[in-house]
Amino acid sequence: MNAYFISGLGADKRIFSRLRLNESINIIHINWITPLKNESLKDYADRLSQVIDVNLPFALVGVSFGGMIAIEISKILNPVSTIIISSAVFSSDLPLLYRLAGKLNLVKFIPAWLLKSSNKLTQNFFFGTKSESEKMLLGRIISDTDPTFLKWAIGSILSWRNEIKPKNLIHIHGTADRILYSKSAQPDFMIENGTHFMVYQQADEISKVIDNVVLSERDCHIPLINRNSQ
Repeated sequence: MNAYFISGLGADKRIFSRLRLNESINIIHINWITPLKNESLKDYADRLSQVIDVNLPFALVGVSFGGMIAIEISKILNPVSTIIISSAVFSSDLPLLYRLAGKLNLVKFIPAWLLKSSNKLTQNFFFGTKSESEKMLLGRIISDTDPTFLKWAIGSILSWRNEIKPKNLIHIHGTADRILYSKSAQPDFMIENGTHFMVYQQADEISKVIDNVVLSERDCHIPLINRNSQ
């Protein structure tokens, strides 16, 4: 089974480096492409999806911003399952502050270099990094991020509109996520003390969930029923 992985905002495949999945799952990392001027998240996802081989069964795995991209791709194509981690299913699940910022288009007034800044507040409080290795990885990811792409991506998140839950969608979220938090969201799997960086911090636990979801679809070919849809 091919599984296409989409990283978070500005991040890359390093965020998935601690995942240990069943050897029958063929991991394919989707790299970011340059957004077009004024391109919406939906249209960007459509262009990004062109690298996916739709002639073979496949799953989508997206973290944070990549989860929103995965949702938009799943509305276009037909994955056997879509797994989003530390993300949001509906735009209404985004924190109220984000939605207000989107309506006011505040991101256009913020310099790109400022959005890239990484300090102890962003690392320790918002992302929940703890060890020195985690802080170093996050710092390198932020440092390597193209500021123009980052500003576009943040603007796309704030202006994102989605009211559709794709079929066979699994949402994994952490109880300690301080970036994408919502009282209205109903994740299928809650990771205790999971932060926005949990795909790296608690990779063993998340690997088991991904294995279970993807291999169940591969072996049974029976649509997976989400806990919260029953």
